Formats: sequence, C-alpha cells, structure tokens
Amino acid sequence: MTVLTTNTDTTAKTIADTTALVCPMSGRTAPPATPAAPAARTTPPPPPAGFAERYLLDPAVNADPYGYLGSLRDHDPVYWSAMHRAWLVTGHAQLMHCLRDPAVSAERVRPLMDAVPEGAREDAERAFAILSRWMVFNDAPQHRRLRQVFQEQFAARSIGRYRAFVERATRAMLARRAVPGRIGDLVADIARPLPALVFARWLGVPQAHGPSFWYWNARVGDLVLGAAQEEREYRTSLQSLVNLDDYLADLVRQRRADPKDDLISAVLAGGLIGKSVSEEEFVGMLTQMAFAGGETTSNLIVNTVLALLEHPDELAAVREDPQLVPMAVEEAMRFDGPSKMSIRTAARDFDLDGRSVRAEDRLFLVTAAANRDPARFPDPDLFSVRRGSASHLGFGFGAHFCIGAALARLVAGAVVDVLVREYPGLELLDRQHTWQLSLLNRALTALPVRY
Repeated sequence: MTVLTTNTDTTAKTIADTTALVCPMSGRTAPPATPAAPAARTTPPPPPAGFAERYLLDPAVNADPYGYLGSLRDHDPVYWSAMHRAWLVTGHAQLMHCLRDPAVSAERVRPLMDAVPEGAREDAERAFAILSRWMVFNDAPQHRRLRQVFQEQFAARSIGRYRAFVERATRAMLARRAVPGRIGDLVADIARPLPALVFARWLGVPQAHGPSFWYWNARVGDLVLGAAQEEREYRTSLQSLVNLDDYLADLVRQRRADPKDDLISAVLAGGLIGKSVSEEEFVGMLTQMAFAGGETTSNLIVNTVLALLEHPDELAAVREDPQLVPMAVEEAMRFDGPSKMSIRTAARDFDLDGRSVRAEDRLFLVTAAANRDPARFPDPDLFSVRRGSASHLGFGFGAHFCIGAALARLVAGAVVDVLVREYPGLELLDRQHTWQLSLLNRALTALPVRY
C-alpha cells in the first residue's frame, strides 16, 4: 500500500531524450533543472560483449523488463547510468544494503515541488506541507515516530479481523461481475474496485462519500505520480489533496465524538494522537493511506492471476491444494510484482559495492531485478508456487517495509482463492497485454478473461 506507482500511459519526454531528469517521487522524466552530475566517479567496468544500456521507459523494456534487467545486473549490480542520471541498483545484496543504510534517504518532496508550474505555485504551499507528513517521505527518527501510531492496527492479527468481510465482499463482487462463462476484464471487474471497497470500509469512509473520496485520490495520484503536466491539472491535483485532507480531518473529529469500528477510531483509542504525533500529522498520514490503499493490491491481484494462468501446472497445483494460495501470492510478488523499483536519494557520500555514491545522487532500487537475482533465488526466472521463500523485496525491507502488506496479502489471497476454487473455466483470452508505461509500477491496463 505504500509502494508508490505510476498510472499513466504517456511519458513526459520522448525516449530519445536521454538527458532528461527523472522525478525522484514519480519516475517521470522532466527537463534538466540541476547541473549534470560530476564526471569524476569510480570508473565502471567495461561492458561485456553484447551489453548495451537501454532506456527503462523504452516500450519494449517496459513490456518485458526482466531479460534486460538481468543483463544489467550481470554486467554491474550497481551501475551509474548517465542516461537516467541515477545509480541503478539491481543486485539483491546491494539493494538490501541500500534499504538498511541511513545514508539512503526517502525524503524527496522538494523535487516534486520544483516540478510545479510557476502559475500553480500559489496553490502548492499547503498541499506540499501535507505531503511532507507522509511516512513514506520521511527518514528516521521522524519516520519511526509517525509510523508507530499505525503499527498495531496494520499488524496481521489486527487485519485478520476483516477476513470474513473481505471474503464476503470478494464473493459478492465476483457474483455480480464474473458470471462463469462470461467474458470480462479482471482489472475492471474485480482488481480495481475490490481493494477500494475494502479500504474505504476499513478507513471508515461512508459509502455515500465514496465517489468524491476516490476522485480526490485519483487526482492526488496525478500529482504524486507525475501524470499532472499542465498548470490546470496541477491546480486540480493540489486542490484535491487539500480537499482530501479537509475531509479526513472532519472524519477524525467525528470519530473522536462518536467512535466506530474502523482504523481512525482504533488509532485515536491508542492515545498517541495529540501526544507523540499531532492531529495535523495524523490527518496528513491518513491522506497517504487513502492514496496508497488500492493501487499496489490491485496490481498484485492481476499479476498473480496472470502468472497462474500462464503457468497451467502451477495453477493445477493450487487448485489441488488451495493451501498454496498464500505461497502463490508471495511468489507472484517475487516473480512479477506490482512495483518494479523505488527511488531514493543519497543523504551523504557513501560507498556501495565499491562505488562512490555522492550526496544528492539518485538511486533507483530496482526490486524487479533483485527479486530475480540468481545469487539469492535458484532458478529465478521460474514461477513456482512451492518456492516457499518470502525473502523477496516486493514489499520493501526494514524501516520502510510496506505497512499495508498484511492487508494487501489478505485481499489478493481472497480473490485468488475464490477464482481458483470456484472458476474452473477461467482462461486468458489474449496473450498480448498492454502494460502501463512507468518506471515504477508493473500494472496491466486490462486482463481479458473468460470466467
């Protein structure tokens, strides 16, 4: 849920523009706003015969990134890319080092602020103050202080209370939208609407408020993930974030006066709001939860189902033993997870696998490559529901491990379980799929199936 992913079919610059900068939050390209990185760096090894760097937003690489990412990792797991003006970290051990090292910073709100058109700057001050309260954009000790207020409610044992509701909602939605024998789109029919429904219920958003709530979330996504390009779009997105913050602040006031069975009421009952974390910070973090609540889970559902349908023997194994469903979800996170990378910056100079990383350098932590590193995973390009390893980095690691992982696993597991058990005729209708063009996320635009 905290994994930030893009949701756009276009890039801000053409693929030929190899001098473009990349927004550290969105992964979108933009005209250079800072001087080029200094030239005096540790000299990388010469490329092996046949290796040539490629632009990560090349449509062919975007559609099927794993062959290229594997060759990049084999060439150099910590590679300085002049093309992307960033370190591309693709080795599992090296990426783990970055996730542990305090020199690798998650603070990256300022570059997004710098991308706002001059005419929209007057609207931006409050919106970016809200973003600065998001856990995902804070380092220790601030990150730890903010995260602790949610820790108990996001624990697997707390999330488990919603299992029955998630399973009922899954069956009800599939019964309406996925009649056996009917042709449909798994993305639109279940993968997008179900996580939104579950998260709204968990957060405590009344059903009647859903349309406005999810509209604001979509426009916040345009801002954070780089889809907003024109001044008008920025103004709409900035105002939507303010509207979302105002709405959630009012919902917090209501829950103080009249607690319900939801996340906001449970956190307020914990007694930390107003003490270690201000109410303003709490509301700001709720805007992050609202934004991040559905995208990763939606992509996880689709990618898991796709992997199973493309590997009939593995699908048969799960149908024979539904206890393998959680392992199938974990293996899909490793094999073709919902996020390809996260972006960080260097807070200071440090050494990474013999490379001299400098303060303010960007680092692309390419989990899609690390999760197929043969040094960590035997036969990494093989999809196996019996692999039994949860050491993938699909949900991150350490302090910034995805706080919503338990909820994402619950929702994705419920959908896969029902489809495997109750839809024996489920099949792909098209082997050619369109993937959203993005540095960060791994998301299908549609998955046509026969139920």
